[in-house]
Amino acid sequence: MGKGGEKGGESEEPEAQIRFYTWEEIQKHNLRTDKWLVIERKVYNVTKWANRHPGGHRVISHCAGEDATDAFQAFHINPTLVQKFLKPLLIGELAPGEPSQDRDKNSQLVEDFRTLRKTAEDMNLFRANPLFFSLYLGHIIAMEVLAWLMVSYFGTGWITTLILACILTTSQAQAGWLQHDFGHLSVFKKSSWNHIVHKFVIGHLKGASANWWNHRHFQHHAKPNIFKKDPDVNMLHIFVLGDTQPVEYGKKKLKYLPYNHQHEYFFLSRILLSFLIPCSHTLPNPKTFMHFFFPLWSRLDPSRVPQATLLPAYWEAQGRVETYGKGTKGAKERSREPRFLESHWFVWVTQMNHIPMEIDCEKHRDWLSSQVAATCNIEQSFFNDWFTGHLNFQIEHHLFPTMPRHNFWKVKPLVKSLCAKYGVQYEEKPLGKAFVDIVGSLKKSGDLWLDAYLHK
Repeated sequence: MGKGGEKGGESEEPEAQIRFYTWEEIQKHNLRTDKWLVIERKVYNVTKWANRHPGGHRVISHCAGEDATDAFQAFHINPTLVQKFLKPLLIGELAPGEPSQDRDKNSQLVEDFRTLRKTAEDMNLFRANPLFFSLYLGHIIAMEVLAWLMVSYFGTGWITTLILACILTTSQAQAGWLQHDFGHLSVFKKSSWNHIVHKFVIGHLKGASANWWNHRHFQHHAKPNIFKKDPDVNMLHIFVLGDTQPVEYGKKKLKYLPYNHQHEYFFLSRILLSFLIPCSHTLPNPKTFMHFFFPLWSRLDPSRVPQATLLPAYWEAQGRVETYGKGTKGAKERSREPRFLESHWFVWVTQMNHIPMEIDCEKHRDWLSSQVAATCNIEQSFFNDWFTGHLNFQIEHHLFPTMPRHNFWKVKPLVKSLCAKYGVQYEEKPLGKAFVDIVGSLKKSGDLWLDAYLHK
């Protein structure tokens, strides 16, 4: 670590000295109580500010001690505006002799990726098409209206109720993909507008907290498939994932569950999840539901508690199917059908791009390499685009999370070309194979655990 001289000038008060830091010094500040990060060669101390970070303190903490330039660009739709908040946190710059990237990352690959991003910006690929999202919202509302009309005209018989369950399952699944768009700030130019609509869609149509979603999902995007950083691979000892965790569990003789059968009880877990989340028929009223979750949210972050006030609207949504079925035998049982179906839809789609991919501890790769290693694409078709909410373009989505999804296909050839240039594997597969690979990956990890448990 060193110091630079004072800047000359005619001002009566000399400017503050610029402090220079080496990567060796910066990498020491990656602790819970001491966090530095680098953005465009400038060094920032975010220790005290992390708890006020809109995306949650953990996502910014995961980048401590590293070059966070690409992550910073990826998550903010107006980096220039955000720079104003960074200014008070500036403590210095990288020393002149230090490389711009930490840990011997391929600097040319990093520069080429940033050039690709600039090309995408010049092509207006980060500009949303209002008609696309208007029609998308319209088709969700149309399904809701159709459901009301059906029960009004055809009553609440078994056949009608089953059809209604399918319609509402579809509308809820599609609403889930829509909230994902607003959550990533990919619809409106202003962050505040995206946040407002996101809270409405996820709170009133889905019954969840926008802040809770941001807190978890941004961590997943920053460090996908990385243990202790990506909450989506924190399976609470229910599953073992990847190639290293099963062996570690096996050597330590950890057997919370028979992991060699996890590819089988994976299906059972989907059924249990659909009945437990949300527990709308085991709790007497919305107020009880809110009191049940208040302690959880307040432990995560007090700012998340007000989000629970959106839940009563969700109760109305969840009560629709039961309302349709009133007066018929088994109405409450049938009212669970949309949750059961949507649970499977959501889990299979969201896990097909990640579970079969590399899952391991932090390897400090560059942005392109880390994202592509943890994700794969599904072949494009009109049905696949609609069914997955364009998550069949998972690679492009992870590289450019604020890009409107209807533009993923346009940037895809550029991404594939860059991956080919540097030998980064770009994986794409059919939808059916992607589903099969989830089960195959779980079985492979389970077998690794059993072998280590018995023989190591």
